[in-house]
Amino acid sequence: MSTYPSDLRYTNDHEWLRDAGSNVTVGITQFAVDQLGDITLVDLPKEGDLVTKGQRFGTIESVKSVSDLYAPCSGTVAKVNAALKDAPELVNQEPYAGGWMIEIAPSERGELDELLSPDAYAAVAQ
Repeated sequence: MSTYPSDLRYTNDHEWLRDAGSNVTVGITQFAVDQLGDITLVDLPKEGDLVTKGQRFGTIESVKSVSDLYAPCSGTVAKVNAALKDAPELVNQEPYAGGWMIEIAPSERGELDELLSPDAYAAVAQ
């Protein structure tokens, strides 16, 4: 049984995606948060930027390391979580809620079908 939210889809790179209709919300998983430790900085794209599935869209910095963030689908950045600029610790506190990163208006909705189910992701995140 998966310990990851069942309404999300996941990547092998530890990002999650919530399909909210016209846009999708993207963040990192609890597994990624646990691996990173205390998050000190999140560098995100600007609204209107184009992202490509599997390509870097930003970085996340912690006391342990700097890691790239990868887009789970292609599209246009519709919204950026501006709260993370002043409070990057929201990712530690609420990775599936207040710690979300960006919203994307997908250009290829078929890409969403390629993402992992919660149970498939649980097998990756061990």
